[in-house]
Amino acid sequence: MLDTDTYNEIDDQFALAYALLSEERLSVDAVYAAPFQNSRSKNPGDGMEKSYAEILRVLERLDLPGKGRVFRGSDRFLPAPDVPVESPAARDLVDRALRQPSDRPLYVVAIGAISNVASALLMEPRIADRIVIVWLCGQPHTWHTTVEFNLCQDVPASRLIFDSGVPLVHVPCKNVAEHLRTTVPELERYVRGRGPLGDYLFEIFRDYAKDPWTWSKPLWDLSAVAWVVEPEWVPTVLVHSPRLTSEYTWSLDDNRHWIRVAVHVDRDAVFGDLFRKLEQHASKP
Repeated sequence: MLDTDTYNEIDDQFALAYALLSEERLSVDAVYAAPFQNSRSKNPGDGMEKSYAEILRVLERLDLPGKGRVFRGSDRFLPAPDVPVESPAARDLVDRALRQPSDRPLYVVAIGAISNVASALLMEPRIADRIVIVWLCGQPHTWHTTVEFNLCQDVPASRLIFDSGVPLVHVPCKNVAEHLRTTVPELERYVRGRGPLGDYLFEIFRDYAKDPWTWSKPLWDLSAVAWVVEPEWVPTVLVHSPRLTSEYTWSLDDNRHWIRVAVHVDRDAVFGDLFRKLEQHASKP
């Protein structure tokens, strides 16, 4: 499952494409549109709807159908820590997770505000034993602040994920996902001209650029997908799950349950894999 605020900026589109092109390692059974609110949306529900439409645009450029695979998510953030937001995405996750054998967990890759996943856990707590969450959010546990878009959009949902005991792979941004930095010239060389999808990814990146001569940008969301594709490219260590404080800092407690946290990303391996897969897909008859 891929849970994504796809229209929030431009990295989710690359992550979605990478997941769909990595059929040798994973099967993307469903894509959930996550809510967001920034300069690209009027409110969380508007952000979710725009993300839903953007998911379909990416699938269209891969000649993939969206029906039965793409689901609208929460139209708002959690109103309270114990109050879920019902949505087709949350319901689909519950239904799929309950059908999953306990010895074969369902991997939920989240690259936005985690409202949909948190709502599903509140709706049916039993799914915590059937899923593994891989979430790009926040900062390293030794960083002076946790402040980051995915984590801070829906704080009740974020706290639930770190407090619930659900199996979790946490991918922080600073010094980890931020290694996945690229430029207009690099994408012009390796992405542009690689079919409708490659052209689309290049165009949204180029149009987002502030200065094509010196500007570079991390494609943060690739990191969470990359861990599922090849964990060696995103090495992790076991730590006790931190608490998210009201001051947006981490509070560390050795009595808490264990999670995994990523400590690095092999930038060249991830981009090399993505570029090769775009090339191979574009060259198919």
